[in-house]
Formats: sequence, C-alpha cells, structure tokens
Amino acid sequence: MDTTLVIQAQSGDRGAFARLVDTEWERLRRLAYGILRDSALADDATQQALLSIWHDLPRLRDPERYEAWVHRLLVRRCYAEAKRQRHSPTSGPPLVESDAAPGDDYRAVEVRDELERAFQRLSVEQRTLVVLHYYAGLPLNHIAEAMGVPAGTVYSRLHRALKELRGLLEADA
Repeated sequence: MDTTLVIQAQSGDRGAFARLVDTEWERLRRLAYGILRDSALADDATQQALLSIWHDLPRLRDPERYEAWVHRLLVRRCYAEAKRQRHSPTSGPPLVESDAAPGDDYRAVEVRDELERAFQRLSVEQRTLVVLHYYAGLPLNHIAEAMGVPAGTVYSRLHRALKELRGLLEADA
C-alpha cells in the first residue's frame, strides 16, 4: 500500500481517496463476499466500510497500519450486515476453484458443493478467520489486529473453525 496516498487522503484529498478506493474496492468486496456468502450483503458491507474509512481516516495515527485498519473496519461491517440479515446466505461463486480433470467434473462439483454447504454453516466469525487466513493469505498477527484480539486467540479460534468445518463435512458424508 502506498502510504503517501494514505497520507494525502488523510488530509482530505478526495482524489487520493478515490485512488485508494479504486485499488481497494474489488479486494475488499471479495473478502466481504467470502465472509458473508451473499453478494448484496457484501456490497453493502464494502460500501459501509469505505464510508467508515473516509470518515475515520483523519484519525488513523499510523498510515503504515492502514491495511490492517481497513480489514478491521471491513470485518466490523461484515459482522453488522450478518446480524442485520436473518435469512440464510444465497448461493454464489464457490469458495474454492476446481482444477479437476474433465472426467472428474462431477466429483469436483460435488466436493465443492459439500464444502460450500459446510462453510455456510460456520459462524460469521469462523468464516471470517478462514477467509482472511486461507483466502486472503493474511498472517495470523495481521488477522489478530484486524479483529482486535490477541494472535493466540486467532490461532485457537481458527483451529476450532477448521475442526468445526471438518466435523460438518464428516456429518454430511
């Protein structure tokens, strides 16, 4: 992330903020979808996170921490959207891409669907951990900062989330 751009946006430069949004929107939207598993909710959470970023950016003390700070705002917005929404998530693009050979298409689709069904049954917090670590590739200390908890807590919660996911997959089998 270009800290110069963050500093310019902090001082009220709308053009700099627009460039930040241009670079961040799609990545944040994909993370929000990974957590919420609903396109409309992901759009709402991303938009609300960007509004919060614009509003709170002048108070960001360390522009070097911008990325973790943005993740924290996005996670909070995803949690708020999940609480606001009461019906189960709609289906959308799969969590994992299939690289199966043409003859294995049926089994690959079946495995992907099983994983998606189990993933949707995880709590929003568990999905957040899995998405941020395995989908976004963030290290545990970065996730801890984004979620506002100690790194050890993230490690243990991620372990429990994966154990839960395995249990759901086994129960469905």
